Amino acid sequence: MTLVWIIDEEWPDTEYEQAALAAALPGAQVRVSGYDYAADLSEFGYRADLILAQIYTYIPAVVIERLERCRGIAVFGGGYDRVDVAAARAKGIGVTNVKGYCAPDIAEYVLTAIAWLNRPLPAWGHQGDGPWGAPALVSPPRRLSSQTLHLIGYGAIGRTVGQAARRAGLRVLATDPLVAPEVMVADGVTPATRAEGLGQADYVSLHVALSPETEGLFGWTELAAMKPTAYLINTARGALVDEAALIEAVAAGAIGGAVLDVIVHEPPEPDDPVLHQPHILVTPHISYLTKEAFADLRARTVANALALYRGETPADLVN
Repeated sequence: MTLVWIIDEEWPDTEYEQAALAAALPGAQVRVSGYDYAADLSEFGYRADLILAQIYTYIPAVVIERLERCRGIAVFGGGYDRVDVAAARAKGIGVTNVKGYCAPDIAEYVLTAIAWLNRPLPAWGHQGDGPWGAPALVSPPRRLSSQTLHLIGYGAIGRTVGQAARRAGLRVLATDPLVAPEVMVADGVTPATRAEGLGQADYVSLHVALSPETEGLFGWTELAAMKPTAYLINTARGALVDEAALIEAVAAGAIGGAVLDVIVHEPPEPDDPVLHQPHILVTPHISYLTKEAFADLRARTVANALALYRGETPADLVN
């Protein structure tokens, strides 16, 4: 009997996945586990034909080695850094993510963050006393058309953010060694080195995959290169940023602040220092989440899993 193993604590239910799998694999058994799945691995998980795993699920080499007949691991999301893809490849197990499914949603989040940083309407709320009109703003904001966004990473999501930012009037710079400068220029985006972009930007937005090479990508050197009025926005992966350096830089006024939808420890403990810093706003990893993105994510993850089961090569294959 075909066995599909879903490892997830993010969704309130797995009804969609189970229905879609049942339609494609009549008679298949579907089992569901939480992130602490060691007992289930020993009981039944080792013989799973497919694994559908939430991005928070750790699937290290020691687990992959125990899989006896697995044909594929399909991850619910763009990130797959918690799966040992090299170990899976060595065992002939394909791993997929879901590329670019939430690009428009992250673009809206980034533009919302920029608008809020530039015009913090809640802070401007009038309570019936105090100055009115021009005296109410000690330092008026600048038009977005006079400001610059620097994108670090110009893949599907970074490119969509850049297009949205240009429509809002921002000047956009981008750094990505894997994307030809001609592609950026054709989009109306200016190619820049990291140093050039950081020195000119009013907002820096990260759109880079997490890997051993990119962990801690944004540290003191990068923060010191930014303008003291600039803001960092991170919707990619928390571990891209040296959080201790960021906290110190914001406290010292080296940069204006940060908006983080991802942090190093997720979900965080209540006393996590990054949650309690003036000028650092943390949202609970929801920049990607709209009804449309949620439906697309679930459908494409199941489709990727079924393609792996059939021995096909999905476009979302990462190993």
